Amino acid sequence: MKMIRLRPSRFWAAITMLALALQIFSQPHATSTQEKRWYKGNTHTHTVNSDGDSTPDEVVRWYREHGYNFLVLSDHNYLTEVDGLNAVFGARNKFILINGEEVSDKFQEKPVHINGLNIKQVVEPKGGANVADVIQNNVNAIRKVDGVPHVNHPNFHWAIGANDLKTIKNLRLFEIYNGHPQVNNIGGGGMPGLEAMWDDILSAGLVLYGIAVDDAHYFKTPGDKTKSTPGHGWVMVHAASLSAGEILRALEQGDFYASTGVTLRGYSASGGEIKIDIAEDTQSLSKYTVQFIGRWGKILKEVTTNPAVYAFNGDEFYVRAKVIESNGKAAWTQPVFLSKQ
Repeated sequence: MKMIRLRPSRFWAAITMLALALQIFSQPHATSTQEKRWYKGNTHTHTVNSDGDSTPDEVVRWYREHGYNFLVLSDHNYLTEVDGLNAVFGARNKFILINGEEVSDKFQEKPVHINGLNIKQVVEPKGGANVADVIQNNVNAIRKVDGVPHVNHPNFHWAIGANDLKTIKNLRLFEIYNGHPQVNNIGGGGMPGLEAMWDDILSAGLVLYGIAVDDAHYFKTPGDKTKSTPGHGWVMVHAASLSAGEILRALEQGDFYASTGVTLRGYSASGGEIKIDIAEDTQSLSKYTVQFIGRWGKILKEVTTNPAVYAFNGDEFYVRAKVIESNGKAAWTQPVFLSKQ
C-alpha cells in the first residue's frame, strides 16, 4: 500500500482546518436543531411594584399585544409573582411570564444592578468591598436560588467597567444595549461604550453573551423620549420550546441574538462560516451593513450583501457580527470562539 506523505505546511494546515471544523460544529449557538424556534422576549422591565407607572397586568398586556413571546418582570428588590398573570395571559407556545428581580445594590455611590431570572425567592442585596465584589456576591446569591444572573447597564453612572466584569465567575450575560435614555450605551468622554467593553472582555478569552433590553418604567407616555418606555431592545432566543427552562438554557448557551429592531430570517455558525440572512424591511426601504468583528473590536469584514457570509480563517480567536440598519436599528449575534490563546 502506497503511503501518502504531506508536506509539513500542508499537514499542519489540514490539522488546523480539522480542528476549526470541530470547534465551529460544537458551538452551542449553531442553529443545527431543526426543532428549535425563535422566541422574542424582554428580560428587564418594571411595574408599580417598584418604580414603574403601570400595574403588572398593564405591563404584561403591552408586551403580549406587541408580539413578544416571553417577559421577565424585574422590579427592584421585589419579586412580582407571575403565576396569576400566566393564568390570564399565558398561552402554550405563544406567551409566558418568567419570575425575575432586579437586585439593586451599590458600592459607595455607584449603582450595581443585576437581574435574577427565574429566581425562586427574593434575593436581598449582598454588598461587597468593591464593585466586582458586589457583582460576584449578588451573582452567587442569584445562583443559590437557581436563578440566572445578568449584569445591567454597566455605564449607568459609569459604575461597572470591563475589568470588574473580567473577574466575575459563573456569569454568562450582560446588557450591551439598554433602552433607558440615561445609561450611556455608546460611552463618551474617554469612557468606552458597551460594545467596546464587550470586546475587551471577549479578547481576554472570557465567554460573555450580550443581551438587549427595554428597562421600561413608563407605559402611559409611550412617545416621551426622555423616559424609559417599552419596545426598544429585546432578544430573539432559539429554543426547543417556550418554557422558562428552555429559554434560560438557550440564553446561557448563547443561542440567541440581541436586537433593537433588526430581524434575522436565519443564522448559522457551522461548516467553516457564519451566515446571516436578514429579514429586510421593505416598507421603509431599509439598507443593511453587516460587520464581522474580531479580537479587540477589529472589523474583519464588512458587507452589504444579504445573506452575509464570513468564512473563517482559523486565526480570528473569536468572531461576532453586528447588523446595522440604515435608520439606526441594529442586531448583534453572539461570539464564536475559534481558539484559545
